[in-house]
Amino acid sequence: MSGSLTIGDFSRATFLSVKTLRHYHRVGLLEPSDVDPITGYRRYTSNQIPTAQVIRRFRDLDMPLEDIGSVLRAPDQTTRGRLIAAHLTRLEQSLADTQRAVASLRDLLEHPWPPAAIEHRRIPATPAAAITATVEVGDLAAWYQGAVGEIRATLSAQSIASGGPPGGIYANELFSEERGEATVFLPAHSEVRPVGRVGPFTAPPVELAFITHIGSHADVDRSYGALATYVTEHTLAIEGPVREYYLVGRHDTGDEQDWRTEIGWPIFDTIHVPI
Repeated sequence: MSGSLTIGDFSRATFLSVKTLRHYHRVGLLEPSDVDPITGYRRYTSNQIPTAQVIRRFRDLDMPLEDIGSVLRAPDQTTRGRLIAAHLTRLEQSLADTQRAVASLRDLLEHPWPPAAIEHRRIPATPAAAITATVEVGDLAAWYQGAVGEIRATLSAQSIASGGPPGGIYANELFSEERGEATVFLPAHSEVRPVGRVGPFTAPPVELAFITHIGSHADVDRSYGALATYVTEHTLAIEGPVREYYLVGRHDTGDEQDWRTEIGWPIFDTIHVPI
């Protein structure tokens, strides 16, 4: 037979604060067994202690309250196990991201100025198929993946061969304001017919200082920093959007160590000046 506990006693029994228990009641996660209609005092049963303990442990694993509710309401063990496994997978990914960040930080502290090979290159006007949109910087990676897939599908449907790796042109506002215009393009050997978001585009000619970033984009800021340092120290920088060319990326391999991204910073025309 279960006993009845005041919210204070239930708090002591479960290590959940009264404030937390009241919040769990409001969101429907852990409702008291009885609420006095006059005083509003909440009472719980001892049978609810294991449920409270489960909730507390899920919160220790940073599971959102909505997901905890789904687990508690799961109709069977299979569904419950699937929900828990999905959260554990997210935790593992978060741990992997943390480990990469720690490794990157250690490398940055030990090698603040890694050697960087930088070259000047004049890029001619490039006919292409492209998608242009105003994008939030936090959405840029996902937007890029979708855009490249859509462009490739359009070129394939129109039997148009690509003339090189995909590229991106990114307005300065994307960096300074965290929102700005982005264009992803794929060089094409003939003009593409507009379909959906995809349309014909000509990447304008430009002189760029290039650096090749190797690996994940998690630490691409280091390559940007090295490139900015170079063009600043050589008094080469001019106004204009940066470009990226994705020689090897997610669409080519899932191994981030094999990714190769060329980053181009706009500079004065120095094609005849030795580096």
